[in-house]
Amino acid sequence: MRELRGGLRGFYVFVACIALGVFAIAGVGALSASLSDSLDREGRTLLGGDLAFSLIQREASPQERAVLGAHGQVSAVATMRGMVRAADGQLALVELKSVDGAYPTLGKITAEPQLPMNELLGERDGAFGAAADAVLLARLGLKVGDRVSVGAASFNIRSVISAEPDKLAGGVGLGPRFLISEAGLRATELLQPGSLVRWIYRVKLPDAAASEAAVLAVADAVRKRLPDAGWEIRSRGNASPQLERNVDRFTQFLTLVGLAALLVGGVGVANAVKSHLDRKRDVIATLKALGATGDGVFTIYLVQIVILALIGSAIGLAFGAALPFAVVGVLGNLLPLPIQPAVHLSDLAMSLTYGLLTALAFALWPLGRVHDIPVATLFRETTGTEWRWPRRRYLVMMVVVIALLMAVAVGLAYDRRVALIFIGASAAVFALLRLISFGVMDGARRLPRPRMTMLRLAIANIHRPGALTPSVVLSLGLGLTVLVTITQIDRNLQRQFMASLPEKAPSFFFVDIPAADGERFDAFLRERVPDGNVERVPMLRGRIVEARGLKPDELKPSPDAAWVLQSDRGLTYTAEIPSGSKVVEGDWWGADYAGPPLVSFEKKLADGLGLKVGDSITVNVLGRNVTARIANMRTVDWQNLGINFVLVFSPNAFRGAPHTHIATLTEQNSSPDGDAQIIKAVAEAFPSVTSVRVREALQTVGTMVGNLVLAIRAASAITLVAAMLVLGGALAAGHRHRLYDAVILKTLGATRGRLIGAYALEYLMIGLATAVFGLLTGTIAAWLIVSRLMTLTFVWDGPSAAAVVAGALTVTIGLGLIGTLIALNQKPAPVLRNL
Repeated sequence: MRELRGGLRGFYVFVACIALGVFAIAGVGALSASLSDSLDREGRTLLGGDLAFSLIQREASPQERAVLGAHGQVSAVATMRGMVRAADGQLALVELKSVDGAYPTLGKITAEPQLPMNELLGERDGAFGAAADAVLLARLGLKVGDRVSVGAASFNIRSVISAEPDKLAGGVGLGPRFLISEAGLRATELLQPGSLVRWIYRVKLPDAAASEAAVLAVADAVRKRLPDAGWEIRSRGNASPQLERNVDRFTQFLTLVGLAALLVGGVGVANAVKSHLDRKRDVIATLKALGATGDGVFTIYLVQIVILALIGSAIGLAFGAALPFAVVGVLGNLLPLPIQPAVHLSDLAMSLTYGLLTALAFALWPLGRVHDIPVATLFRETTGTEWRWPRRRYLVMMVVVIALLMAVAVGLAYDRRVALIFIGASAAVFALLRLISFGVMDGARRLPRPRMTMLRLAIANIHRPGALTPSVVLSLGLGLTVLVTITQIDRNLQRQFMASLPEKAPSFFFVDIPAADGERFDAFLRERVPDGNVERVPMLRGRIVEARGLKPDELKPSPDAAWVLQSDRGLTYTAEIPSGSKVVEGDWWGADYAGPPLVSFEKKLADGLGLKVGDSITVNVLGRNVTARIANMRTVDWQNLGINFVLVFSPNAFRGAPHTHIATLTEQNSSPDGDAQIIKAVAEAFPSVTSVRVREALQTVGTMVGNLVLAIRAASAITLVAAMLVLGGALAAGHRHRLYDAVILKTLGATRGRLIGAYALEYLMIGLATAVFGLLTGTIAAWLIVSRLMTLTFVWDGPSAAAVVAGALTVTIGLGLIGTLIALNQKPAPVLRNL
């Protein structure tokens, strides 16, 4: 404690690294916990009731409505896509949402002007009322009071809607919101047999009987009473399961980013401890000369390290705990739901555990080596470093601490597989960087002696005892790997969503084409776009309710395949193998097949569900269960953006079922004006058909992906800052050696210019060797993420990689020369007296 009274000199990097990593983990945990608490607290409002029963492509029957109504107040909402036409003929894709008179049963919509619901959406002067998103008004140049048409109905925009209490439960749409009444939706004549409309029936239980047990009991009762209805049932406890999953996944990602920052900072901890013990050689010598044992010296400095780790952790915890309050204070009005920030002690305790374990894991090695340094060596001033292993008990302690750190990281992870991969990758990167540093040093040692003095000195500095090479390679390599990974992912996502479309990508998707008008629709498009290619297939929606005789919650799918079971999926039937698909297992049915229903399954997803050829699968379509045998597996080229489905059935599987068609139009030479004319012509000839321009849809997705990449950049910046701190700390830790070198060489006649040149060459050679590793590992990591996790085509971007390397080398040489100039400015006499 007495030594620490003089301040934290030499430990600023130590404290900063621990504080940075703990801040990241504590801040993410506190923000995630506050968001989860808000979801739990506002679940009833977000869902619009205590339970929500969803159906696709059909309404609930009077009998089904009666069963729901027996348990509480029922409110019906329908959502689908449609085309809004302005008075001047302009068209825009919108997300239609129709509501009944009971909406909203909980919460309230925010609109300007704020009107009663019956006045806002009711019919008046030959037009229904509507509330529109401000984006729609800006896109079509509209204002409150203007009339527009949707299908066969006219609507008067009476308000601009800015918030809906149940918006989060509805997911993300491709167009702006257009809120109308149920009567208005029916008047549009868009509700045709097989139309892609989702009906959601919210049940609000009486307040006196709205316990969690009562909610679960109602859901079970409805399932038993209507087993084949095909409901997708949500309770207020999982009002927005996709949002909750995304919050959990992003929380894990950011926690791993914080842990990565801690691990990178751990290198700074080791450097700081080593440098501190090097400065305290005379103190340690005195203690040993006065009878202190090796264990005693170890304990003294271990206590110091724990105190410093607690100081760094406390700083990180303070800022992390304050993060939710700061986010709400700055971005409160932009958040999609009200968040009430709070201090979550469990998350803070977890972050403190991470900080302490990381500090101990990296400090025990240099601390353990102090035990066996003889007193005679400690009393002699030296710059050399004799490498030795710590005693076995210290190694065992280090292994135990590392095991505890790994157990905590895996045990608290949302996806333990990802956590294990992260741990394995981290260990591999650390080991590889250590090997790289040994390889660089060994290579420098084996090089022939050059004639050039500066080059000879630079090479000698790389492999001499106590060289900075291992520390610089480790910190720079980790930072470069992270930076190359981020930039390559960024460039690939920009290329995928914001640059050119695939060569054969369709220009348009057309949805809700009436089956009876399919051939007329094809002829209509071919007449207007003679050189275009039109592809049309039937489309239904259905949910997998059984596979291999098991219910969805019994299948235990892989994380990559779980989404197939979470909601309804698009289905089709055909006699021919779909374009963009290739049968890789089993046989395709013949064109005249008329036997029991068969299905073709996408290969990767089937493997993720544990399915094989010959297994049975049951889907619920329009309230009817259809069981089919898996006849074959297909690989699918999803990136051509053509029409393709996970499940493709034999033609006889849905004979007689009402459905619509979906079509694509691929133009040879498209233009914005020509596309606008096509959208206008289709809307006039087929009012029920929704036109989706592929480029605009990709831009919408690209905007969301861009925001995600921006968040990843900001989060990963924490790791980069930690790497910079470690690099600066490593160079500062070698200041003592640089000082002795500079003084002796200047005494022997070396000029300032030659010394600066030698050190610059040293940092350049170390940086170039490390850059090769960073480029390789960063590119491999980006390729795995883009091609395996995101299932996109990976293209290496050379300019961004070159920019990253150039920047890293500039920073390394710059920081190194700053320390060198400081050493060169020292007077030689005080140093020479201590030799």
